[in-house]
Amino acid sequence: MTYAETAHDVRDPELPGRLLTTERDALIPLLRSRPDEDFALATLACPGWTVRDVLAHCSAALTRVVERRFEEGVFSPEANDRDIAERADWTNARVVDELERGMTEAGAAIARAGGALDAVALGEWVHAGDVRDVLGVPGAYGGEGLGSALTLLGLVTRQKNHRPLHADLDDLDDPLRLGDVSGELTPARYIGDAPTLVRLYSGRPVPDGAGYELAGAEPGELNIFGG
Repeated sequence: MTYAETAHDVRDPELPGRLLTTERDALIPLLRSRPDEDFALATLACPGWTVRDVLAHCSAALTRVVERRFEEGVFSPEANDRDIAERADWTNARVVDELERGMTEAGAAIARAGGALDAVALGEWVHAGDVRDVLGVPGAYGGEGLGSALTLLGLVTRQKNHRPLHADLDDLDDPLRLGDVSGELTPARYIGDAPTLVRLYSGRPVPDGAGYELAGAEPGELNIFGG
């Protein structure tokens, strides 16, 4: 798959679901192989949350999507904290089971939403990277889902009319075009690897020594999730 001309692409409604199931097949066996103490590790990307908290948030969010429960304030920090608290008495295994079901079933609901929930799938994939990062798994924000995640990142940044950016990625032959396509703004330019680009767009810490160049924008301006 190439990513050279993504400025005028057509949304593939099945893409978010494919990303979720690809990540499910990688993440769930990893989680089931880890001891309970790993679930209590603090995360770097989500201050104040443990690995278990991140997983509980993810499983709750996907369950809401599947069940179409979108009350006022859903996905706000307060709502996220309530979802985590509601699962405080669950075993780690039960949280992982709910996450597996959500990653399996949410794709159909996201496809029907016409793009409104695409960012949920992308956020879930990023959170899986958060967990892998804490657990010391190589390629935290990469793996089999990276290509789909980059395509979805392009779609989400255009849905949000995010600032335009041209990314020349070390791991792809063709440039990736992100953000607004009106031509009214001069695109920023990124040169570096794809996982670091994902970290920047999701507001995740970039490791010391990561070699990348960003011109025409500050790193914080790229964050599509806010905060």
